[in-house]
Amino acid sequence: MSYYYTLGKPYFAIKEKTKIRKTAILSRFSAFEKYFCEYLTRADDLGRVVIPKEIRRTLRIREGDPLEIFTDTDGGVIFKKYSPVGELSEFASQYAEVLNKSAGLPALICDCDHVVAAAGVSRKEFLERRITPDLEEYLHDRRQYAAESGKPELRPVEGIDRAAAAASPIIASSDVTGAVILLLEDGNMPTETEIKLTQAAAAFLGRHLEA
Repeated sequence: MSYYYTLGKPYFAIKEKTKIRKTAILSRFSAFEKYFCEYLTRADDLGRVVIPKEIRRTLRIREGDPLEIFTDTDGGVIFKKYSPVGELSEFASQYAEVLNKSAGLPALICDCDHVVAAAGVSRKEFLERRITPDLEEYLHDRRQYAAESGKPELRPVEGIDRAAAAASPIIASSDVTGAVILLLEDGNMPTETEIKLTQAAAAFLGRHLEA
């Protein structure tokens, strides 16, 4: 069996013998954990295959999500979720550093699944961690978030007990591709300037993705 690795990104491989074998591999490098699920399926006359519901749920593959298709020298076909923001990880890291210095708050940039850039916090702790369902809901609804006294907190990253000060969706070509997030520090509510910085950063990254 062949194993395919990308930096903590989920993907699955299809091996064709007498039947088509689909092996879903989700690798979380930060925790050194690997999960394997195997399914058998058949291609139809148009070459289409069904991605099992369990895999779609585990890898958060939603209707309309873009997938990249690769082949390997062993006859395998690899499907990988495409992340426009993830493709700009180096640029996103630099931009997160600028945002962190400008706002004086920890800054995160994520795609629709994982944190791809972090500044002002431990990168080892944050990078490649999944975003929470609460943040996913904000992105799905294309809503901005700003922390306020008495308002429920938004914790944007799974497994990390840090609340968001502000979050703004990154929209490129009418599609939500991720978010820019500032984290709260010392329980201080964000200022109007910090909220606008988050919105401006998300708008800039959206335009950059469209260029």
